[in-house]
Amino acid sequence: MDLRVAHLYPDVMNIYGDRGNVIALRYRCESRGIGFSLTEVNIGDSFDPAAFDLVLIGGGQDREQRRIADDLARRGEGIRMAIEDGLPALVVCGGFQLFGRRYIDQAGEIIPGIGVFDLETRHPGPVADRCIGDVVIETAEGEVVGFENHGGRTYLAPGQAPFGKVRYGAGNNNGDRTEGARHKNAIGTYLHGSLLPKNPALADALIVAGLRRRYGPGVGLEPLEDTAETGAHANAVRITEKRRS
Repeated sequence: MDLRVAHLYPDVMNIYGDRGNVIALRYRCESRGIGFSLTEVNIGDSFDPAAFDLVLIGGGQDREQRRIADDLARRGEGIRMAIEDGLPALVVCGGFQLFGRRYIDQAGEIIPGIGVFDLETRHPGPVADRCIGDVVIETAEGEVVGFENHGGRTYLAPGQAPFGKVRYGAGNNNGDRTEGARHKNAIGTYLHGSLLPKNPALADALIVAGLRRRYGPGVGLEPLEDTAETGAHANAVRITEKRRS
C-alpha cells in the first residue's frame, strides 16, 4: 500500500511548524512499510483532489490567506466533492478558516472560503486579545494537545460538528468551548505545534481513513513503538495544566 498526500500551499501556509505534520505522517507510514507519496500544490499548479488519499494545509496570517484565497476558491468544488466521497483532510488555523464559508478580517474585508465546513470566522478588531497558548481538547480520537495563536473567532453553524471540546484553552472563539470542525473525514483545527507528532492516534486515524478509502474497509495499522510520541503528549498536557492552574 501507499498513501498519496497533497500538501496545499506549503510555500505560503506553513506557520508554527505545520510542515511537521507531513514529517510525522511519512515516518508513521514508512515505519510500517507503507509507501508515502507527497505532492506539493502551490498557486497555479494542477491538482485533482480525487487522485489523493489525504489533503493537508497549514496556517498563515491574513496576508497569506489573501494570497491563496482566489486560487483555493477555484479548487473548491473539486475539494468539496472529494471530501464528500470520503477524502480525509487536516486543515490548520488559516487553512481551517478558508475551509469555512468566509473570514471577515479586522478591517471588515471578506475573504471567501470554500465551504467544506459550515462556519464563519470574524476578527473582533485590532485591540482584541489574541487566543494564544497551550490547548487540550477531547475528540473522537481521544485527547489531543496543541498550541493556538489566532485573532479570529470562529462560530459553527447549527448542526456543524466541532473537532473537539476544549478542556484547556480558548478554542474557536473563547466562549462556547468548541475547537475546530469536522465533516466526514475532514478535520479543521486551530492547533499548531506541529500537531501530529505528539498526537499519534490522530495521525494514525488520518492514515487509516485515507488507506481505507482506496483499499477497502479491512485496512488496519500495526502498532508502533510510540514512547517518544506519548511522552511528548503527556508532557504537553502537564505543562498546559500547570500554566492554566
